[in-house]
Amino acid sequence: MDINFPLILMCMVAAGAAIWILDIVWWSKSRAPGQPESAWVENAKSLTPVLALVFVIRSFLYEPFQIPSGSMERTLLVGDFILVNKYTYGVRLPVWRTKVMDINEPKRGDVMVFFPPHKDQYFIKRVVGLPGDLVQYKNKVLSINGEVQEQAPLESKRRSLYVQRSEVLGGVEHEIQINTSSRIQDITVTVPDNHYFMMGDNRDNSLDSRSWGTVPQERIVGKAVAIWMHKEPGLNWPSFSRAGSFK
Repeated sequence: MDINFPLILMCMVAAGAAIWILDIVWWSKSRAPGQPESAWVENAKSLTPVLALVFVIRSFLYEPFQIPSGSMERTLLVGDFILVNKYTYGVRLPVWRTKVMDINEPKRGDVMVFFPPHKDQYFIKRVVGLPGDLVQYKNKVLSINGEVQEQAPLESKRRSLYVQRSEVLGGVEHEIQINTSSRIQDITVTVPDNHYFMMGDNRDNSLDSRSWGTVPQERIVGKAVAIWMHKEPGLNWPSFSRAGSFK
């Protein structure tokens, strides 16, 4: 399970606000004239507004994430730091993740952060199947409702056993990576209501809906919209060479 940072941040804000309020209504009246505030009160007054601002931004606007694996190559690489739009798919209460306002629904081709159905851990994949879709993956070719999703080879990017292809999914053109030597079991799935079928762009090296099923709507976190920094594993300093939006 990932660390529940929103819960920790909310508790810190609540604790700081409680100390601040107690000082206003009780402690400040009992201090002798000229007596300095305690370190607890001083820190609460200086840090609570900052923590509250961070909490609001992370909960309702944008939240940063780091890519931990290669399941989305070549769109997203290990070490990419991305921004996730938290309101695109509706406003949700922090910590509880209950949707309180509808805005947009996920679209086919979106790159989405979510909690898979089997564990409370952040995952990032591409939306392949919408509610009611018939998703088929056969011989490494994706079909949606009987329509083959167009692929084109990118021979100049071939490396070892892997080959990159350009795929158009829901009008979104993006790169996928195929391992020509691996065998993947064919799958045919009808996506249930209020669920989404997710797949990684690194098709043969991704644990996704082919393994653990479709993602319920209530476990959506947000839409990944941009890379803001990249840090190569093993290097001390990050770079901004990959900064920008992606598809």
